[in-house]
Amino acid sequence: MALPIPAPASADIGVTGMGVMGSNLARNLARNGYKVAIHNRSSAKTEEVYTEHGSEGEFIPSENMEDFVGSLARPRVAIIMVKAGAPTDAVIEELASRMEEGDIIVDCGNSLFTDTRRREAALKERGLHFVGTGVSGGEEGALWGPSIMPGGSPESYDRLGPMFEKISAHVDGEPCCTYIGADGAGHFVKMVHNGIEYADMQVIGEAYDLLRRSLGLTPAEIADIFAEWDKGELDSYLMEVSVEVLRQVDAKTDKPLVDVIVDAAAQKGTGAWIVQTALDLGVPVTGIGEATFARGLSSSPPSAQPHRASPARPRSGTSRTARRSSRTSARPSTPPSSSRTRRASTRSRPRPRPTAGTSTSARSPASGAAAASSVRSSSTRSPAPTTPTPSCRC
Repeated sequence: MALPIPAPASADIGVTGMGVMGSNLARNLARNGYKVAIHNRSSAKTEEVYTEHGSEGEFIPSENMEDFVGSLARPRVAIIMVKAGAPTDAVIEELASRMEEGDIIVDCGNSLFTDTRRREAALKERGLHFVGTGVSGGEEGALWGPSIMPGGSPESYDRLGPMFEKISAHVDGEPCCTYIGADGAGHFVKMVHNGIEYADMQVIGEAYDLLRRSLGLTPAEIADIFAEWDKGELDSYLMEVSVEVLRQVDAKTDKPLVDVIVDAAAQKGTGAWIVQTALDLGVPVTGIGEATFARGLSSSPPSAQPHRASPARPRSGTSRTARRSSRTSARPSTPPSSSRTRRASTRSRPRPRPTAGTSTSARSPASGAAAASSVRSSSTRSPAPTTPTPSCRC
């Protein structure tokens, strides 16, 4: 069908990028009473959304970017819902070249906060507002109520805030949306949010692994345990969906669905970004870091995963003393290889020892166990030799 020609300045807000997230966000806005301009690079997708969901609210479709921008009421607000990186930059330029001073471009994708800061500064010089906005909740959240984290200028929030607060999720009557801060603050908070979610999922995954491999429970039995946990302080969306997934059975094999799905999970970028940023800032995010590393390992070649699919080993009846004894007896009695000896001797440097009566506290303290083992009582110390004795730390 041919799309109707949009009336100029007739839409309250626009969304370009009619993928799942973009179309659901547009539907959410329309259902809440806003006139929503919709656009996609391929007009067939715009037509599909308009045809299938046009009854949910007032949509104003456009076949090209010129009509899309023209259909927005001033100050114009255009939301971008496309892939992060170069595609986002391309759409920003398409919009900016057609907009006027005071208009607002909103990036609701998962962009790196430093990219958002760069874009905000560049558009500010052109008299435009750029708002990097984190959106959490997935496709269902985008449709029925996401958590929204907008950055940008306070002036832009005056225009955006009422709309975003209305379409966001609400808890105890309060909207899950607030102004986060200048330039890239919104996307920074979303990055941190995603990193915490990575760690949460890792904890759930490790709990599942312990119950499955150590206790031999089935996925359905673990689902029952998780369901009980979900009734208490561990109540969360992630626990809820974990219960749902663990109860699924594959129709073809009659096996638990989790045993049929490939056991690999990559990461979309936000996990790596937060670990790198934490290193730059000197902030420990060990749980998030390990969760990100685990995802990378799970999707690496099998040769790099010696631990995968290895069953839990039963505890040996051999005593710890016997095992230690066997390891000691297995060690070679000959000294290390000549090359290692040469390397060690090269690193050796003369280290003077304190003379008798000298306090050990005057020495530079060693660290950890080395410090504890190196301190002797002055009353039991042998007289120091007159010449330094070389020592070696192999």
